Amino acid sequence: MFDPFKDFVTQGYLRNILQEKDARIIKQVEHELFIRHQSEVTKFLAGQQTIGYSDFLAVHRMLFSEFYPWAGQDRATTMPDSLVSKADTMFCHPMDCRRAVEAGLRLGQDMDAMNQRLGEVMGLFAYGHPFLDGNGRTMLLVHIELAHRAGFSIAWERSSKTDYLAALSNEIKAPGRGTLDAYLLQHKGPCLDREEWGAAILAMKGLDGQDENNRIDGDLSDAPVAERNREFEKQRGYRIP
Repeated sequence: MFDPFKDFVTQGYLRNILQEKDARIIKQVEHELFIRHQSEVTKFLAGQQTIGYSDFLAVHRMLFSEFYPWAGQDRATTMPDSLVSKADTMFCHPMDCRRAVEAGLRLGQDMDAMNQRLGEVMGLFAYGHPFLDGNGRTMLLVHIELAHRAGFSIAWERSSKTDYLAALSNEIKAPGRGTLDAYLLQHKGPCLDREEWGAAILAMKGLDGQDENNRIDGDLSDAPVAERNREFEKQRGYRIP
């Protein structure tokens, strides 16, 4: 069980306001909140001339603040000393969350770059992994808006969750080599009106979030943990733009 606050028994999963512990109920609540607030988030993003890190945080807060008191706060605030991973994929140092997401936002707001390196953009968001939960839905809505501004859409409803997550994991481990670009480009299509996004999102498979949970890999003040993080960064071989 992912328990960064170390109070699951008394406060439930990630201190949710219901103090709920049942994973099925938690994922259902998250899903319902996402569906309820998707339109609100779409309008919010459309109104931003330039999308910045604070807007990325705001999207998460708008989606999940009714359930998680820490919604909209990144790992630099919620768990600054811990290394986090999921399955065999490691995420960035909590103090680098902002840098990774901002790099994705810069790349994603360059129209030419977004059209060709759309997977690299998503990979930077995923590597940043700012939140304890709800990262996938947050970065999905931001990515959809960036694609719209670049003049295209992705037919997410035709994608395979398993294949997408495998490509995303490979992108995090070996970024900038085109793995996720190639996967998403095969689903690239014409630009959709924002009014059509709701139906397209509802048609997506696997949106219920039933996948593996985050895992704490140790305290970054411990030399072996810090070294493992440095080694992962070295293997990635990617200089954040």
